[in-house]
Amino acid sequence: MDGLLERFLRYVRIDTQSDETSETSPSTTKQLDLSRLLAKECRELGLDDVSCDEHGIVMATVPATVSHDAPTIVWNSHVDTSPEYSGTNVSPIVHENYPGGDIPLPKGDSLVLRVADNPALENLVGTTIITTDGTTLLGGDDKAGIAVIMTTAARLMLNRDIPHGPVRLCFTVDEEIGRGIENLDFEKLGGMCGYTLDSSGVGVVDCETFSADLAIVTVRGVNSHPSEGKTKGMVNSIRILSRFITELPTDELSPETTEGREGFLHPYVIEGGVAEASARIILRNFETARLGEYAALLDSIAERLRTEHPRATIDVAVRKQYRNMRDGLEREPRAVEKAVAAVWAAGLEPKLDIIRGGTDGALMTERGLPCPNLSCGQHNPHSPLEWASLKEMEQSVDVLVELAKEWGREKE
Repeated sequence: MDGLLERFLRYVRIDTQSDETSETSPSTTKQLDLSRLLAKECRELGLDDVSCDEHGIVMATVPATVSHDAPTIVWNSHVDTSPEYSGTNVSPIVHENYPGGDIPLPKGDSLVLRVADNPALENLVGTTIITTDGTTLLGGDDKAGIAVIMTTAARLMLNRDIPHGPVRLCFTVDEEIGRGIENLDFEKLGGMCGYTLDSSGVGVVDCETFSADLAIVTVRGVNSHPSEGKTKGMVNSIRILSRFITELPTDELSPETTEGREGFLHPYVIEGGVAEASARIILRNFETARLGEYAALLDSIAERLRTEHPRATIDVAVRKQYRNMRDGLEREPRAVEKAVAAVWAAGLEPKLDIIRGGTDGALMTERGLPCPNLSCGQHNPHSPLEWASLKEMEQSVDVLVELAKEWGREKE
């Protein structure tokens, strides 16, 4: 396992935060810093067909060791980190021989990683835990996945006696803003099926994601100097948008009150002024048809407010993000079957699960490349309380080695 921790620390120190307001690809040029580094490291490992395009998408191939034509599989992780919390000047802290108990974060203004909120820590006493210092996110989502994939590729290249077919590595950009496969060349990528390394813990095989849409609510009012607000007919967009947000359900259909297969509407960005204000609301459910119901709810709120404020313009624009990977995986059942077999072969107990979120794998599956999601040792994504387990990352490497062997027994 030499190099896994070093790789992870090297990757998380590179700021790769994406930006959903940007129209470029990648949305931030700093993502290219990690993409180019990964391409360089792939070449140094001796991988075939290494490329890094202008969008920052990296591809490479671990060449097969079996003599027959085994199916090509794909391993994917994304280089960007969430726009929801700072990824600048990440200072990871390595807690070797973790003694158990809560972990205070030294610069986090009293932030504490609590066992009560992170029960997985109870099984990791005596191992290595990596946290932030409390001022940034860690970037384990998804640099733990990248480190696991790169370390597995290194192991397969150093141990050519391990029987496996071709393995394509694919590192994408802008996954956190739903644009991870925007410029991905699927013909160039190839593959019978793929696996994203973007789930928490160890031994998890995610077979479903939310279906997801994004709603942008925009209110346009009439601005004037507040001293003449009445005589000039001020229409305050902020007040109207605030009313819109308060009309959303809070005792149900919100992230704070739902779990498991329950869906939600989640306002996560609000901005603007008196003349114009907008909010971004994500719509999530495991049943795609329910998204239409959520959009209708937003339209009904907008219509009531239009009646109350006839001089305001209230627009609700909904756009598709991704869809539940469930249906696509049914077209290639071996994708999940072999992932489960690989987890068992690595000495772990597989956990078939669902994701209350999405991955590039959901989009890849929709495009015809069935792509379950696997564990890579990350925890608490998008937060200064984010942490990663070196032991779980090591176990995830073992799973990928076994997965390559599983597919190496097949013939095209």
